[in-house]
Amino acid sequence: MSLGSRVGTGNIAGVATAIAFGGPGAVFWMWVMAIFGGATSFIEITLTQVYKSKIDGEYRGGVPYYIEKGLKMKWFAILFAIITLIVMGILWPSLQANTIAISVENAFGIDPVITGVLLMVILGIIIFGGVKRIAKAAEIVVPVMAFIYIGMCLIILLFNVTDIPALFSLIVGSAIGTDAAFGGIVGSAIAWGVQRGAFSNAAGIGSETFDSGAAEVSHPAKQGLVQSFSVYIDTLVICTATAFMILLTGMYDVKPDGGAAITSNLDGAAVPSIYTQLAVESVLPGFGAAFLAISLFFFCFTTVMSYYYKAETCLVFLSKDREIKSAWPNHILKVVLLGMIYYGSIASADLAWAFGDLGMGSMAWLNFVAILFLTKPAIKILRDYEKQKREGKDPVFDPVKLGIKDADFWENEYQQPKK
Repeated sequence: MSLGSRVGTGNIAGVATAIAFGGPGAVFWMWVMAIFGGATSFIEITLTQVYKSKIDGEYRGGVPYYIEKGLKMKWFAILFAIITLIVMGILWPSLQANTIAISVENAFGIDPVITGVLLMVILGIIIFGGVKRIAKAAEIVVPVMAFIYIGMCLIILLFNVTDIPALFSLIVGSAIGTDAAFGGIVGSAIAWGVQRGAFSNAAGIGSETFDSGAAEVSHPAKQGLVQSFSVYIDTLVICTATAFMILLTGMYDVKPDGGAAITSNLDGAAVPSIYTQLAVESVLPGFGAAFLAISLFFFCFTTVMSYYYKAETCLVFLSKDREIKSAWPNHILKVVLLGMIYYGSIASADLAWAFGDLGMGSMAWLNFVAILFLTKPAIKILRDYEKQKREGKDPVFDPVKLGIKDADFWENEYQQPKK
């Protein structure tokens, strides 16, 4: 479910947007963000596992939980939970739906209104089935769609294998300003690469902590390392596959800040969100647009499924001390999210991305403040994990031994599996 959340519109439309406004060099800075993002993801996910709770038989964890227990700042935790509820229930679902609707219209000529209604119906069936149905759907769809997508990239690489060395030279040269054509937009390359890299893998934003809190492990560092690896899969594999397809086929324009075009391969006729469709179509005519529309559907759909789970976890956090037993807050959340799916399908792409960036920035600033002050215990936990591994053990977490307080689940409820 977590990988399904990371792999979404940011990996296809987001990469295309970064290239459109930052040039090929933006791809290099996305790679840089992945390296830093892996470390950031380890810290936030490890903290999520340390301070998670078991509520009504299910594990719940995430940024609000480690802010409340680790920083002892309940008001800050409530603020983050409320903002996340808004982002996951309103701002981000509309962006994913918008990307699906644009790609489906481009490939099949289907009206976005019809796409929006269809998305509402399918998603409604899944999210009303509960978190286990969400996880089961993601478990089946995510690996399959990722392998097929990477396979398509490999086909395009084979068609253009002699151009690969020049491609790396173009990306690096554009990133550091040595390429004559893109030397003047290094700032845009950095800005768009960092922005879209962060949006794609979501490391440090806090959005991926909620899924990881549901995992059952014997040591928090195990899940932290797994999620670090998922950042690399997301950016260094999926995003790179998208970038290579676009750049190798030349199916892109570069218009920094929407101004005069530096490159006009498409004569300004296409919006960035369909660059990848055009790339595959140029190599496999009659197949590319449909393939990408279907890929985007699954990429984005699994992401939206995870959004509901994250929002629901925030609702659980906000109500856990208030004895709220009624199901009406969850029902309202589901209806609002489904409404935003429909709205996003018919809204403009610029508005949808503005919503997405607003949500990302709001969560990231708050989460970075939290993990800045909680990095020390996360590093201590990593060292404990490494020490036990060197001793040939399957690491087991003992918060009391490490002097970590308020890890209630691990102190009172965790039972080491019998061998």
